[in-house]
Amino acid sequence: MPVITGVAPYSSAERAGITQSDIITEIEGINTKNLSASEIEILLNPVGKRDIELTLSNFKNPARQVILRKECKPANAISEEQLAAAFCMYSLETTSERRFVCPFKTTSVNDTVQFSSFKTFAFAPEDANNGDLERVINRAIQSELMEKGLEPNGADPDLRVETFYYFDRNPNYKGQNSVAIKTEKTFRYDFRRNAMVELPFLSPSASESEAAYLLQFGFRLIDCKIQPGRVIWECEANELLKEPFRLEDYARMHVPLMCFQFPYIRFKQNVPFTVIQRAYNYTGLNFNMDKLNEVAAVDANSPAAEAGIVAGDIIERIDEHKLSYSIDEFSAAYRQFITNTFSYRDPKTQYTDVNGFTRCMLWDAFQYPNIADAFQNENNLTAFSYLYAFTPYVNPTGNNSCTLTIVRKKERSEVIIRPTIRKEVTIELK
Repeated sequence: MPVITGVAPYSSAERAGITQSDIITEIEGINTKNLSASEIEILLNPVGKRDIELTLSNFKNPARQVILRKECKPANAISEEQLAAAFCMYSLETTSERRFVCPFKTTSVNDTVQFSSFKTFAFAPEDANNGDLERVINRAIQSELMEKGLEPNGADPDLRVETFYYFDRNPNYKGQNSVAIKTEKTFRYDFRRNAMVELPFLSPSASESEAAYLLQFGFRLIDCKIQPGRVIWECEANELLKEPFRLEDYARMHVPLMCFQFPYIRFKQNVPFTVIQRAYNYTGLNFNMDKLNEVAAVDANSPAAEAGIVAGDIIERIDEHKLSYSIDEFSAAYRQFITNTFSYRDPKTQYTDVNGFTRCMLWDAFQYPNIADAFQNENNLTAFSYLYAFTPYVNPTGNNSCTLTIVRKKERSEVIIRPTIRKEVTIELK
């Protein structure tokens, strides 16, 4: 059966209440158990039908119906979300796509398990010598299991949670590869900070003899209801470290990542995560990819719709920036802008993005005035920098609005739009 692995922010699926780990058991009354991926795709995209009824299940609800409304736009329309990704080097502080791999080994029982049969859980007795540590670990796990829909029940649980962990110096440490020390950094997403953070872990390609310290952490779920004693799900991490790292901090950061594959496993080892972070100005405009100064569509109830802009309007300017250029011209100017302003970036913030570009860097705060001047330079064709006008390096005034010069039926007018800032963080297994 199809399992929801992620829900896009601001999408119709999110508005319908669909969540990660929901199972689609029926589409328009048709059971999905034995359907192929192509058959499911056809059912989700019926011709001439906009509303689709889905039956979903999870730990909390064995069956619930939701109506999913398809969002239809012209094929040549490009949204502000897509433009924010296309022009992300304008503001890597707010918009980026990054990838990291965690050395998790995740296993589940081979036979088909009806996970929805399990409703409650409890933890194995604490180790008296490590009570404080285990309470931190258990709180992190409990939060994730409850988010999935399971409830704690110490008296008669359906599942028992057992944890295991280890941290110590590596007795076989022989020193690190000098090249790797200089070039390789490990970044992972920290839910507590809502940001990617650098950690003292070696890459999965490193050998154990290069690690000064070793860390193991994991937990398993034991069946107490159907076949008592069997392990139905387990995730274990084995890390190689350059320097010490507290097990408490490891658990707080990594339990949410480990639970991404509970209860259904996609990657058994070395789990790849993609983190998509975006914060951009949203007006509801959709531009014509073949003619960027033409409005292809306007989202209902958006700031642009409230300002009276309609499909077919021609946008001559956004603030002082002309839009009368092709995609190729904008793309060439964007690449040149990146090159010309490279000296304004902070090398201490360097990282590699999801496309393998190794020299991604944030703006140097001491260079903000020079950066703002570059954005105002008409030769740089930075019309779409309005997407980041709420940032001090794009717009030092702090006035987050944009003035559009509109032509409609040969009549010219100026329209002021006050965008909303859309913030999105999506973490996907891929």
